[in-house]
Amino acid sequence: MIGGYIGKCLDIDLSKSKIEEITFDEQTLRKYIGGSGLGTKILYERTDKNTGPLSEENVLIYMTGPLVDTMVPTSGRHQIITKSPLTNIFTESDAGGTWGINLKKAGYDGIIISGKHEKPVYLYINDGRCEILDAEYIWGLDVFATDDKLKEIHGKKTVVSCIGTAGENLSPISCVNHDGRDARVCGRTGIGAVLGSKNLKAIAVNGNGRIRYNDKNSLIENLKLRIPEIRKKTIGMNKYGTAGGIVSSEATGDIPIKNWSQGNWNKIELISGQKIEKEMLKKSYHCGSCPIGCGRDLEFKDKYDKQFKGAGPEYETIALIGSNCLIDDLEEIVKINEMCNDFGIDTISFGSIIGFVMELNEKGYISQEKLENIDLNWGNYQATKEILVKIAENSGVGKFLGRGVKKISEDIGNKSYEYAVHVKGLELPGHDPRAYNSMALGYATSNRGACHLQGASYFFEKSVTLPSIGLKEPQDRLSDNNKAELNYLTQNVMSMMDSLKICKFLLYGGADIKDFIYWIKCVVGWDMTIEEFMKTGERIFNLKRLYNTNYCEVSNEDDIIPKRIKMEPRYDKGTGENLPNIDKMLKEYYKIRMWDDNGRPLKKLLDILKL
Repeated sequence: MIGGYIGKCLDIDLSKSKIEEITFDEQTLRKYIGGSGLGTKILYERTDKNTGPLSEENVLIYMTGPLVDTMVPTSGRHQIITKSPLTNIFTESDAGGTWGINLKKAGYDGIIISGKHEKPVYLYINDGRCEILDAEYIWGLDVFATDDKLKEIHGKKTVVSCIGTAGENLSPISCVNHDGRDARVCGRTGIGAVLGSKNLKAIAVNGNGRIRYNDKNSLIENLKLRIPEIRKKTIGMNKYGTAGGIVSSEATGDIPIKNWSQGNWNKIELISGQKIEKEMLKKSYHCGSCPIGCGRDLEFKDKYDKQFKGAGPEYETIALIGSNCLIDDLEEIVKINEMCNDFGIDTISFGSIIGFVMELNEKGYISQEKLENIDLNWGNYQATKEILVKIAENSGVGKFLGRGVKKISEDIGNKSYEYAVHVKGLELPGHDPRAYNSMALGYATSNRGACHLQGASYFFEKSVTLPSIGLKEPQDRLSDNNKAELNYLTQNVMSMMDSLKICKFLLYGGADIKDFIYWIKCVVGWDMTIEEFMKTGERIFNLKRLYNTNYCEVSNEDDIIPKRIKMEPRYDKGTGENLPNIDKMLKEYYKIRMWDDNGRPLKKLLDILKL
């Protein structure tokens, strides 16, 4: 028996209240690994072009990977894969914390969920047993109360994945939250609404199982050397969290300001990770098996002399809700983040929507009547909170705005599309392609819409290297040269990391593909070459592309970047007049990827990848 895997997944049809266990042979596992790869294979096989995201036929897949619940650093992650109600294309989202670890301890590598139950339910999985239980008494509760209640019933060690009222109300920007107030979130593309559409409130897991290793002693000896090195190289992330990069991102022109229209902002230090560390931080939060600890546990008295205790905002949240909306009150950003976590709302899409509508309001493209007389002007955090509540309710102006910037701009018309910053219907995260040219191509070709982590190519325009695949030094961030090959390589690598289920911040810790291959050998027992590693990542990435081209009518016409990013320089101290040449990079990329002019993988490629 190979190591790392439990060897079985749950297959649940909620319409029939039917629970089965299924297995995958070793050949399939080696071909698709787990996490993102195996989840994509299942989604591709069980849905088609007629599957609606909120239909009973859509499949929701929770998947761990072979390194989860091991000593491998940052292996406390899991992936959720489905069809997105926000973008209507392939989607996936991952989270850290401890839920994925505990699913494996409970006896399963993953869960495949189809159908819709006739009433609200939740799943309870404990040491190899799964039950579908009544959730009517927790339906209507938000995330924190749901977590508290299920822990009260099933014990404090129980770890919960659940939706809040936003997911129940089928908000297209609702997310799935884990680990209660620690707020480890599968945030993007509206996955929470898929749970809500199935009347599935939560999945609570508990277990005492242990993972098999192929060679545990060798792994221990390796990690004695590697973990101290990773800690040393990521010490800043431990001290300041991901928001520690806020000030430097403003200096390089990376962070969005005023709906991506402004170059610099003299209030950036007011919302920095350094300010959080100095005034609010109680301790660093570590996901399972993580030596980095970039999470924030905050505790402080606010300006109203009220005590706050909860999870601190990540870089992306501060970027989109803070600088993007010109909100410079850090306490209010923290509170808005906490509200999003409790309602179960994606902070990136929410902040993008607010910034977009603030600009529409400023330019006179949206009426006060449409906004229900909420004064949504730049920096107005009170109005932002009012809109947030309405989006969670998914009614009135909240229903109109909660559909995302693409649909808002389509309804508003006029020139509003010029200010709608999205790719394939998914709002951009907090990294500007005018500061890192490779990100333009990464956003345009990401399989779930604008995503900085499906390729994370900008890592390699900052400080990260991967010598084992030829990335021996950081690339020029304001150049278009070699960015097609860079994205090709990094997207394949990230597809593997999302399938093994390890965190991409490991790369900042100096981890290389040779490390991943050695850990796979120690845990699973496979002798994997770098070539096989990269080819497997390429297979997984292209399968996602096939889902979009075959089932969702995605083509080259969708591989674009927003007008503002393509044609309007920031004119700031970090980027000047730089604009990424997306057309040049995309042409080179299609050739390297072996896609035709319409962006469809060629048959020759499918034969090579055995797809």
